[in-house]
Amino acid sequence: QVQLVESGGGLVQAGGSLRLSCSAAGRTFSNYFVGWFRQAPGKERDFVLAISGDSRSTYVGGSVKGRFTISRDNAKNTVYLQMNSLKPEDTAVYYCAAGSVYSDLSRAHNYDYWGQGTQVTVSS
Repeated sequence: QVQLVESGGGLVQAGGSLRLSCSAAGRTFSNYFVGWFRQAPGKERDFVLAISGDSRSTYVGGSVKGRFTISRDNAKNTVYLQMNSLKPEDTAVYYCAAGSVYSDLSRAHNYDYWGQGTQVTVSS
């Protein structure tokens, strides 16, 4: 089992920045790839970014390319989502998720563990 807890969400003006954290407890964290997804009201959960267990590979969703980055510190069992140049359409609940069987990391069903989510609201 892996327990995930997101933090760092909040209200920010358009053009601003936020850094979300995903803290993990449980099994060896470096064995898991971690992804960020987001879900706006009335919409499906969308892939944002993912990172491999050893940080060598990252995967970016098209809507955030050039604005969001992902990183991890396995010594701290934490993955970070740095969000810059935020837009109102980035408003959503952001979830981190972890999985161990590498496949299409943009697909939510390939992740085994999920956090509860953190709200990000971008005002115009």
